[in-house]
Parts: sequence; structure tokens; C-alpha cells
Amino acid sequence: MNYKIHDSDRHVIEPIEIWEQYVEKEVFEKYPVYLKTNKNTKGEELPAEYMIGSYPIVNYWTKSLQEESYLINKETLLQRHQAKTGFGQLQSMDLTNIAIANIFPTFALGVIYHSEIPSYVAVAYAKAYNKWLNDYCNVNPKRLKAVGIINRHDPNEMIVQVIEVISYGWKTIILRPEEINGRTLGHKDYEGFWEICTENNISIAFHGGAHFHGKSVGTDRFNDRFSLLATTHPFEIISAFISLLTSGVLERYPTLKFAFLEAGSSWLPYWLWRLDTICYPDFPNQTKENIKMLPSEYFKRQCWIAIEPGEPCLREVINIIGSNRLLFASDFPHPDHEHLNSDDVPSKLPELTDSELKEIFELNAREFFNYEEEHEHANYN
Repeated sequence: MNYKIHDSDRHVIEPIEIWEQYVEKEVFEKYPVYLKTNKNTKGEELPAEYMIGSYPIVNYWTKSLQEESYLINKETLLQRHQAKTGFGQLQSMDLTNIAIANIFPTFALGVIYHSEIPSYVAVAYAKAYNKWLNDYCNVNPKRLKAVGIINRHDPNEMIVQVIEVISYGWKTIILRPEEINGRTLGHKDYEGFWEICTENNISIAFHGGAHFHGKSVGTDRFNDRFSLLATTHPFEIISAFISLLTSGVLERYPTLKFAFLEAGSSWLPYWLWRLDTICYPDFPNQTKENIKMLPSEYFKRQCWIAIEPGEPCLREVINIIGSNRLLFASDFPHPDHEHLNSDDVPSKLPELTDSELKEIFELNAREFFNYEEEHEHANYN
């Protein structure tokens, strides 16, 4: 293996006590985050439920799901414990030969984007999470790369949040892809946000999730786990790209870099084909100001996408957008994804050449996450 593996989507497990420690006191007292204990019909204690104020963070999380998740999560108990600290995260990375990882939230993604909390509370929790994440990653910032979370409740506050992320020296932020407070990603109110990200070379990673307390492609019509998991991740990512495309964000900000995570890539050939051959030629006067070239050209110019080990059609994806736009992302320690050891790579991705594997597992992440030069001198020990 002639490459160092970069994990483009690795998660923390936020210890419950961090919120009281890092959130402003007056905010936490009014909207505390805590664990609520539930029991099943037999009186047996179920896994504790993450709450903010009087609201559960995970939507449609039934007692039967709590029971089943407890059985599943027992299998990854060690991994989830490791993900609670920077030192533990490094240990888990060493076990699977991961050199560098970009660090994403787990529960914070549900807390900070919760539809039932006011903007000032969401911003305070985002600020607290980023402060904690800075401490988490500082145990080895050359290997643990923080991805700052930005709340979208108030577009004006987004600019302030980006400035704070920049002050940490971070180069990537995470946004949820869904419609938030009535605004899709292409809404005109976000213009100042795109401008400041462009000016400061901030890359933007889109990462959603099932069971979201807010409007989404999944939760607007389903309430069962299977349907939510099947729809939310891919359909919200697809919709995010469409919103950026049709609103002209991609046209106006050609140097902005976007990554689409945890949705796989096999849907991309059909989707870009449909946009190029059916949608783009249809009523061209309606789109001529915001879409001035084939949609696939915008994707190839400024978008990256995470692959799923073992998914079909990777060769076709590469033929359309190039191997230089694919990222390896483990989703560690979440149990709904396979966590590869480097020894597993050849068998899981047999259709890829050695040079393509090096791009996907190392080089592409350098470019998207903006640390090519730094990567050359990183100490992986």
C-alpha cells in the first residue's frame, strides 16, 4: 500500500457532560441537554434518550427502536467509547491504519439544527461544540482535523460563526443539507455566507442524517427507521446539489468546494445524465442566468463525493466525474456502516487501480480539505 489513509468522515460521540461545561450558563439553564431514561412495557430500562429542553433530539425514535439499537450498539461499545475523546479516537485510527481523519459531530448535528429551538440557542450550542471540538482535536491536530459546525437558523449569524471557525485555524465546515427555517441552500439570504467562505477558502461538507427534527425528504412522509434511512441521506444530498445549481451558487462562486457525504455515489451517473440531457435543454431561458454549462461540469469542477465500500457502479462514476473527486469516508463509529481496515481495501474495491486508490484514500482529501502542504510534513505517530 503506497498511500496513507485519510478518513473524510469520522465522528465523535459527544459526552453528555460537555454541554453544561461549554454552553453559556443562561442558555443551558433554559435549554439543557441531558439524558432521559425510559422503560419498556416490561419495566426494563432502555438506553437513555438524548434531549434538549423538553424535546428529544432523535425524531421517531420509538421504544422498539431503542431496544433494538441497544442490542446493535453493544457490538460497537468500545468504538463509541473511543470516539468520546481525542486520545481514544487516535487509538481507534491506529487500529485500522488511518493516518488522518476529519472529525464530524454525532448528537450535535441533531441538537444544533433542531427545529424547535430558537436561533440564539442553536448558535450557542454550535459555539460550544466547536470550542469542545477544538480541545478534542488539539491532542494531535495534525491527525485530527476539526470540521466546524455552522447553524443555519439565522443567515446573519452564519457569518459570525464562520469568522469564529476561521479563528481556530480550521478550513472546513459542516452544514446540514435540508431546508432550514424555510430556506433551501440556494436562498438569497445566504449570499454573504458564500462570499465569506470563498474569500477565506473554506470548504463545505454536507452531511445529514435520518430521524431529523426538522423538514426533510424523509421525515415529511415517513416515520419508520427503514424508510428514513433509505431516503434521508441520498435524497437530501441530491436536493442540496440541485439547490446550489439552480440558484446560481455554483456559477457565482466557482472556487467554492463542496463535499457530499454518507449518501454513496452510485446514483450520480444517472442523476447527472438526467440533468445534462433532460433538464438542462428543457426551457433554457429559465436557467440561462444561473446554469451556463452542463450540470455535470459544475460537479466535476467543484464537488467531491464519498464512496461506500462495495457499492456498485464505481467505474461509471469515475468515467463521469473522475477518480480525483471521490473520498473515502468510514462513518466511524456509527454501526450502520462498514469500518474498513487497510487490509480490506483490495477485496472491497477490486475494480480500482493502485493510482485510483491512492487518489481516493489520500490525495483527494488533501485537495478538498485544504492542507496539501501541511500533509507532507505531518507526524502520524
